[in-house]
Amino acid sequence: MKRIAIVGCGGAGKSTLARRLGSLLGIDVIHLDSHFWRPGWIETPAEEWAIRQRGLLERESWIADGNYGGTLELRFVPADTILFLDLPRRICLWRVLRRRLAYAGESRPDVPAGCREQIDLEFLRWIWRFPRHSRPHLVAALERHREGRRVEVLRSGREVARFLDSLADPAARHGAV
Repeated sequence: MKRIAIVGCGGAGKSTLARRLGSLLGIDVIHLDSHFWRPGWIETPAEEWAIRQRGLLERESWIADGNYGGTLELRFVPADTILFLDLPRRICLWRVLRRRLAYAGESRPDVPAGCREQIDLEFLRWIWRFPRHSRPHLVAALERHREGRRVEVLRSGREVARFLDSLADPAARHGAV
């Protein structure tokens, strides 16, 4: 696993998983939100965004977290591993609300300075509609890119923990050196 794409609904834990994997595997993490958004939550224009992503993904190894459906191909094609966090929307909504409280008035570590944590009705609607509107497109993209890649669908925090445990050094996990 050297090029890992992580996708899923907002609040599913993509950035958290990316940080944990990066630490575990010693691979640089690319939080796509930190490269897409400009201060004040201003979007990067589509053409510039595609060019920027291509540059980020030229590295020998990376972990990229974020959906950005219009540019999935840019990540899925070079990826050797794709992780889909397919958690229930109630969990995603809860995590987004908890994150809002934790970072009230501040920028999260995975977004640029000047992008203070906020929740708006549009974002909440996107999360609520994700299973019906966005998930089918994501699943279809996963199926198109399954061949030659490790594709993992993780449906709960417990499955994420088991996945991470499976990657850890068994001796280190049990305290032996």
